[in-house]
Amino acid sequence: MRALFHLAFHVRDLNEARAFYGAVLGCREGRSTDTWVDFDFFSHQISLHLGEPFHTTNTGKVGAHMVPMPHLGVILLMDDWNALADRLKQHKVAFVLEPQVRFAGQPGEQATMFFRDPSGNPIEVKGFASWEAVYAA
Repeated sequence: MRALFHLAFHVRDLNEARAFYGAVLGCREGRSTDTWVDFDFFSHQISLHLGEPFHTTNTGKVGAHMVPMPHLGVILLMDDWNALADRLKQHKVAFVLEPQVRFAGQPGEQATMFFRDPSGNPIEVKGFASWEAVYAA
């Protein structure tokens, strides 16, 4: 079975969202109206609707760091993860958690980074050496 993930959430400004998700993250814009816009978020659909973003708290523990919960995210292979990390740095995106590698040399070794969109919605991007490593225990 092939499936795509869909998530709809609020943003405060569609033009800011278009600039961030389109120009900064490189996501292709889909359908839109004057109150929402869809994006191809790394082969999954997100729908950004005008409204007040969801409340988050820094209650997720990643190593010694507390990160925003809830958050949305995506998993990329390492070459794509590194390219995106470089792209975010070039666009001077402020990181909640700087790009880094966790569990080095262990099953589940992964790269991670956290940042927020212009409306404050937290995003995590993980990187793995292979798709098989995503669920390694």
